[in-house]
Amino acid sequence: MQDWLDSYSNDHRNPVNQVFHWCCVPPIVWTVIALLWTAPVPSAYLRPGAWAVAAMVLAFYWYWKHSRRLALALLLAFAVLGLLTHFLYGQLGATNLRWLAVGVFVVAWIGQFIGHKFEGRRPSFLTDLAYLLIGPAWLMAKLLRRLGFKHAV
Repeated sequence: MQDWLDSYSNDHRNPVNQVFHWCCVPPIVWTVIALLWTAPVPSAYLRPGAWAVAAMVLAFYWYWKHSRRLALALLLAFAVLGLLTHFLYGQLGATNLRWLAVGVFVVAWIGQFIGHKFEGRRPSFLTDLAYLLIGPAWLMAKLLRRLGFKHAV
């Protein structure tokens, strides 16, 4: 995990790009959860949100294999985002939540690409899709270090 985080850091040195990542990566993670939350499920067996929960469990498992500390911190983030999405689903319904998520997704990705213009480098995931999972872990590792955890990974 540390090798991935170091490589990701090398592609994200510009302070403006880092601000864009802080502002855009968490909403992008939320939009994936929200879009999966609105995906139809067989109502006889599953409830709305089942696909989102399954994706969060799979992501958690991947993080757990690579860094237990980051996995636990990201599990907390997933729980908060899942609760927020459940609340919004109840308030907005599936269709409006889906449109909100699509709008946030588009705006956040535009922000990501603007950040990379400042960086002068392509986004890391264009070389390896695993970096789509590393972005949130990179931010969480930085947050944990800011909170005083010397060994975030």
